[in-house]
Amino acid sequence: MLTAPLKIDYQRANQTLHLLWPDGVEHRLSAEFLRVHSPSAEVRGHGVGQQVLQVGKKEVAIAGIEPTGRYAIKIVFDDGHDSGLYDWTYLRHLGDQQALLWQQYLDRLADQNASRESLFINFKQL
Repeated sequence: MLTAPLKIDYQRANQTLHLLWPDGVEHRLSAEFLRVHSPSAEVRGHGVGQQVLQVGKKEVAIAGIEPTGRYAIKIVFDDGHDSGLYDWTYLRHLGDQQALLWQQYLDRLADQNASRESLFINFKQL
């Protein structure tokens, strides 16, 4: 098991989680990226090939971060999603593979003619 990050800081202004690892590597992961790559069964499914494509998450934000023992954090998103534990190994994987994982996500959206945009309309803006 990977050791904990030295720093975990959510920057609300740009909806980015900043992680600083003991080896000096830094990652900045958007709330959207973390949400669409949630380790929960709701997103990952219950087996290989059962992932559920997350759509409309472009504006999602992190509402809270809760430590879980010494091995993980639970991220609570403002869309109500709060299942799935992000252990240090998984967070490091997300950070190290961010560019590849993000492109794969965008490709899956395109293949399914889906969008990152929310389906809800904010009538106050109309």
